[in-house]
Amino acid sequence: MTSLARGPAGAEPPGRARPGDGTREPDGAGHPALRGLPAVWLRANCPCADCQDPGSGQRLVAVTDLPADVTVAGVLASDTAVEVIFGPDGHRAVFAAGWLTRYGGPGPDGRDDDRTEDAKCLWAAADLGGGIPQGWWPRYLADPEHRSACLSAVLTHGVVVLHEVPCEPGAVLAVARSLGYVRETNYGRLFDVRAEPAAANLAFTRLPIAPHTDNPYRDPVPTIQLLHCLNAAAEGGGDSTFTDGFRAAAGLRRRHPEAFTCLTTTPVTFAYADATAVLRATGPMIGLDPRGRIRQIRFNGRSLAPVRLPAAQAREFYAAYRAFAELVAGPDAMATARLAPGDCVIFDNTRILHGRTAFADGGGSGGRSNARRHLQGCYADLDGLASTVAVLARDQAGRAGQAGQPGHVGQTDQARGDGQAGQAGS
Repeated sequence: MTSLARGPAGAEPPGRARPGDGTREPDGAGHPALRGLPAVWLRANCPCADCQDPGSGQRLVAVTDLPADVTVAGVLASDTAVEVIFGPDGHRAVFAAGWLTRYGGPGPDGRDDDRTEDAKCLWAAADLGGGIPQGWWPRYLADPEHRSACLSAVLTHGVVVLHEVPCEPGAVLAVARSLGYVRETNYGRLFDVRAEPAAANLAFTRLPIAPHTDNPYRDPVPTIQLLHCLNAAAEGGGDSTFTDGFRAAAGLRRRHPEAFTCLTTTPVTFAYADATAVLRATGPMIGLDPRGRIRQIRFNGRSLAPVRLPAAQAREFYAAYRAFAELVAGPDAMATARLAPGDCVIFDNTRILHGRTAFADGGGSGGRSNARRHLQGCYADLDGLASTVAVLARDQAGRAGQAGQPGHVGQTDQARGDGQAGQAGS
């Protein structure tokens, strides 16, 4: 067998294979090993050291460096590698056959963006069974598989709650750093959610808060939110609610298609101002990707600026807005959780709408410390969380490979405090 059959992508170009060793003579662009891929795509993805830096894997040549009339002049293929000779300059590339299988053509069912509805598990409250996905902070720190399962639940279901996070001020920042980087805003790196005498935001009162996404007046919107309970309201209330906004939007599309079209095509402005900040951002309440798939929810009645539309369009918008709000706040849609001290919830702020019920507590700073509802929160980013999950999966696959066992990349389990395990999000 020649080096062609053995060589990985980026290997030195092999010589002509011997007849009968599983290779084919060059037969042009229609060669089955090319999987119908155009010559320009193959040349743009050449893995040789002249085209791709071996250390970083980054591209060394620009698209304008490629011949405008690139063609496939010849192909040599085995079961494991494919050598392509390009015209008009005779450049050679060696691709691993598995790499061509993985990247050649669109992803399965066009699922090339894991931020859209197609890559998510949409849920109603009843679908979550015993409650939102959960994990345990001590095991999260000690067990990479448990950490991966918890964070993967945020990618698939949009939310997870970690129990037994130390009830210490600032502990939520440690949770955020475990999955990425803290994103600082006008509220600071860390913010306190508790009733204040002169609240600049309704979140800092004892009033009920309807389901919403945070900071739609910011561009870009914080994509991950964390809330850590230090004290629960001793006199009752203050239960947290979570709604799958993607499922609600999908329901709107199914039940009221004209309302869905209105909310996906009508830009609206969200605004916030206080003594130190004046923030505004504009976009549709339901954001779609170029293929029309649900990708982002912006929903916050407290910060929606006056909609500036002609009368007929304004009436249409408010009817659509109301229909969506009814789905978002429906009892079948909302999962309710009473966060206990030490619980830290992590959720996708582009998908999950959160809220709370009204509560009473011990009042001002002179009240008993354990009587005041007190959450601390911060923001992070989805790309950091997704990167952490991918690195954990890669490390797990590497360990499994070293042990001679098949890797379980992407497998998630939801562990319980007694050591039992089940599927995350079940």
